[in-house]
Amino acid sequence: EKAGAKCVIIAPKDGKVQGFKHHDKADRFNVDQTLAKAEPEEFDAVLLPGGVINADALRIDKMAQRFVKEINLAGCPIAVICHGPWLLINAGLVPGRHLTSWPTLEHDLRNAGAIWTDSECVRAQNWVSSRKPDDLPVFNEAMVKLFAEVRAKPLQPQKKDSREVRI
Repeated sequence: EKAGAKCVIIAPKDGKVQGFKHHDKADRFNVDQTLAKAEPEEFDAVLLPGGVINADALRIDKMAQRFVKEINLAGCPIAVICHGPWLLINAGLVPGRHLTSWPTLEHDLRNAGAIWTDSECVRAQNWVSSRKPDDLPVFNEAMVKLFAEVRAKPLQPQKKDSREVRI
């Protein structure tokens, strides 16, 4: 929001989402829109949350998988941190993609066909990924830069069978 974006929290259910700091409950946030009502074409970019608990629940949600597939197919930027790539794995989007994550996801990502790197931040086409909260300054800067580039020069939609987009 500080960089000028309008942020919308989308979740499987209406109400509030519970944030976590590691495994401890943290802040709660109002849900602006449910996945059932969210139309991917109404969004310019997506930030997938990290953390074990919420990311684990989100990855098995069919509506979340559909949403992120359509966002990616449109060539929109996807920013993802920590355990967030689980959703990208379950949506079938990681084969051949370069990204990073929380270290315990390395084998999940490699087994799903991703090219995993232990780095603060990885920028690859329309994705930017990061490992953990300690990496947030670098991740936030890369995410804002990616989102701003797309705002200045819209991406071309991906072909249905393509997994990569150039920006």
